[in-house]
Amino acid sequence: MAELTIVGRDGTEKTIEGKKGWSVMENIRDAGFDELLALCGGCCSCATCHVHVDQAWLDRLPAMTGDEDDLLDSSSHRNGASRLSCQIEFGDALDGLRVTIAQED
Repeated sequence: MAELTIVGRDGTEKTIEGKKGWSVMENIRDAGFDELLALCGGCCSCATCHVHVDQAWLDRLPAMTGDEDDLLDSSSHRNGASRLSCQIEFGDALDGLRVTIAQED
């Protein structure tokens, strides 16, 4: 069973059993973190599912697409650990992944 740790904007931390085949965004919303808006529903067209990935995990994630990179450029909270959670499929290879929900723009 793969675990995902989510840190909310207020520092609230919750570790859940992530659903394999779901995006990290879907897992975060299912865990009750309503602050992750994900307005486009995972279509990679809005950047409202922006998270900061724990540094230890960055090299293990799939490469960022050009669309994701362009959308993240619109955020004033982008940093080297920024990703759109809708673009990361969760599974066994990501067991222990830790993400923090980025501040809202």
